[in-house]
Amino acid sequence: MARPLRLEFPGAIYHLTGRGNARQKVFFTDADRELFLSTLTGVVNRYHWICRAYCLMANHYHLLVETPKANLSIGMRQLNGIYTQSFNRRHNRVGHLFQGRFKAILVERDSHLLELCRYIVLNPARVKSSAKASTWKWSSYRATAGLASVPEFLHTDWILEQFGKSRSRAQQQYREFVRDGMASRPWDDLKGQIYLGSEAFIEKHASGKKDVKEIPRAQLRAATPRCSGYLQRVAKRRSPRRTRMDIGSTRSPRTWMSTTRR
Repeated sequence: MARPLRLEFPGAIYHLTGRGNARQKVFFTDADRELFLSTLTGVVNRYHWICRAYCLMANHYHLLVETPKANLSIGMRQLNGIYTQSFNRRHNRVGHLFQGRFKAILVERDSHLLELCRYIVLNPARVKSSAKASTWKWSSYRATAGLASVPEFLHTDWILEQFGKSRSRAQQQYREFVRDGMASRPWDDLKGQIYLGSEAFIEKHASGKKDVKEIPRAQLRAATPRCSGYLQRVAKRRSPRRTRMDIGSTRSPRTWMSTTRR
């Protein structure tokens, strides 16, 4: 089976998830969660990541991370590996903790970053009807909203800047923004399993990757230009000379398209 493509470049932004093997829990106690966040702090510092949002659930976690350097895979290997070893020692167990490789979705900053910051901290309320973002201790919501101190690894400035210059006012508007986000469905815009952004964003970062072996077809198809875009490019290349279509060819557009592709 083809493995998901990992696109790594300086300044990339990712929504990252790690899920428990066979849906088992990856956090048994609050001490486990503290251990994970401590491990995350070390990875953020070592690889100079910028963590915008996070949420720890019972059998999985969410992170929203920006990588100033192209070092996502090595950092995630460090995060999941060290935590798994420590978790196994703590609970006297062996074997894999996480289900396969971590999942990474490449995110376009201007179109989807803020929406994902909201989606991540609303996970407790989506999973448990009785839970609230404001009372869930194990997410970035309380720190960003001004209800708790900001952990060392978390960067909240960019999110709050989207709501104004006054920090207290921005925190209040952020709280309202999250409160109104339960109906939001950012994954409706997911393309090719790993892209969350505009067509231009996808084409920019997928170009040059089509010759990489064993890439899932869905990821390659996400970068394929739409038919209208293809026709515009063909017309532009052929514009200096007259075509059969120009001189009144009776062939249908479908027949003409299949001929030009040869």
